[in-house]
Amino acid sequence: MDRLHELEVFVAVADAGSFARAGTRLRLSPPAVTRAISALEDRLGARVFNRTTRSLTITDVGQRFLESARRILNELDTAEKEAVGETAVPNGHLTLTTSVTFGRTALMPVVCGFLDEHPRVTMSVLLLDRVANLVEEGIDLAVRIGPLPDSNLVGKKIGTVRRILVASPDYLRQRGTPKTPADLRLHSVIAFTGLMPNREWRFLDGKKGHSISFAPRLEINDAAMSLAAAEMGEGITVALTYMVADKIRDGRLAPVLEEFTPSPAPVHIVYPQSRLVSPKLRAFIDFAAPRLRTTLDSLTLPGANAKSHQADGL
Repeated sequence: MDRLHELEVFVAVADAGSFARAGTRLRLSPPAVTRAISALEDRLGARVFNRTTRSLTITDVGQRFLESARRILNELDTAEKEAVGETAVPNGHLTLTTSVTFGRTALMPVVCGFLDEHPRVTMSVLLLDRVANLVEEGIDLAVRIGPLPDSNLVGKKIGTVRRILVASPDYLRQRGTPKTPADLRLHSVIAFTGLMPNREWRFLDGKKGHSISFAPRLEINDAAMSLAAAEMGEGITVALTYMVADKIRDGRLAPVLEEFTPSPAPVHIVYPQSRLVSPKLRAFIDFAAPRLRTTLDSLTLPGANAKSHQADGL
């Protein structure tokens, strides 16, 4: 049996979670799907799926093999298109992910501009406040904030952001402005859990990193809601600079304890490593990188220092 055919069936079954659904997608009969998977398992000498009459789960061997199978099929598809000149114009579907707040604040104008310029490309945008596995979830690229762990992803740096404490001018007039991190324990703190894990704030004192724990008056898992509460005068909260630059310029919020602000975190466009990068992916990176860099520069407050600080997934 054709080994590439076996790979196509294997990936289709893994994506569909079912032999029958994979067969429908590939226009194959159920016995043909079963034969292809059995041939692959015989070749590997191991099962790639555990299957019963009620369930189908991928094995550890299958999970490890899935990434390679996807890469081989993607590279073959790109090579065939290059051979016949179909890659001169970007076309096809791209799936992109980033955090909810960054997507709403900075990404959508870039996506819409790209689609206007490349009518043969379609896109799915997944706004997720978690770090998605691009390969396993079939995602082409992501915009991520924070240092990149060692992985099989390629990263293109497009800027930096910082964590910053903010409060409304009315709140600071009524309660006073904290002078040191320890003063936060005397104030009402709105803890955005995405940036204040374990109810603590991490900061720099000189060149050394420290943290301070406190009992927040209000704890929220959504950045927009925590900032809205701060604007209403409910207390001091934490944000990334791109979230609050306009609010600070407009006078709706004011920075607090700026001299203790942590070091900036890098922002990257990342995508799975591959020998061949599809034209649609390359076109989006070339289009988005300078525009997102300009956007981040416009949303950056003065005073950033040069060291990186983790702010994963936001």
